[in-house]
Amino acid sequence: MDLDEVLGELAAVGPFFTVPYGQEPPGPGFRPLTELYGEGLGPYVTEVGRRLGGGADRVAASTAQFGIVSRLWSLGLGCAALGGRVPDLAPGRLWWRLPEAGSLQLWLPAPAATLPAGALGETVMGNLAVLDAALRRTYGVSERVLRGNAASGLVGALRVLLGRVPGRTAVELAAALLAEGGALAGTGEFIHEEGLGVAFVRRSCCLYYRVPGGGLCGDCVLRTRSRDGGRRGRNSPTAPAAGPGRPD
Repeated sequence: MDLDEVLGELAAVGPFFTVPYGQEPPGPGFRPLTELYGEGLGPYVTEVGRRLGGGADRVAASTAQFGIVSRLWSLGLGCAALGGRVPDLAPGRLWWRLPEAGSLQLWLPAPAATLPAGALGETVMGNLAVLDAALRRTYGVSERVLRGNAASGLVGALRVLLGRVPGRTAVELAAALLAEGGALAGTGEFIHEEGLGVAFVRRSCCLYYRVPGGGLCGDCVLRTRSRDGGRRGRNSPTAPAAGPGRPD
């Protein structure tokens, strides 16, 4: 199955897995992801904060990063599960736009370089290294928070994917990344049980609870420390949208 076929099937999983592929962008407004990570980062984080309804820039920056990494994992993990290979997700190979309503969208220009499925962590984390360095430098978001977001986004993408694409490839890739020695080791406790799905509790907080009207995410470390286990968060089916990029 070629990449065009894989991406076509992946689009059926959901909007966060939908990435157009071709010689020309699927509409106006797409720009290289390298631009977003550079001069476009400030305006993008500001827009995320506006959609969140307020809160500190650091919270908006964390939410912005979470949305981007969730899209990257969805694309890479889905391609690995369906086609056995992943696109090269270096920032220079992806384009983006933010519609007036809805989450950040990606476009993958053709022809795209592909890598073995085992390179998933390397290509996604390599992309994030550029983004995270800018967020730490400009907004003071800690590496612990950003790595936790990456782990949470990975498990979120896996959870959605398992509902539509059977097989162990995606589970094994995610588990290896989260295990000791993996790129996301130490970010949380990951459990997968056949027939029951996945569970994950991260060891950091994405800061969303600081948004006016926000709450704790379903995998937040603070849930185990809160007396109010029913607080609404971004992983709750009744939670409001958390701004551009959040899949839950």
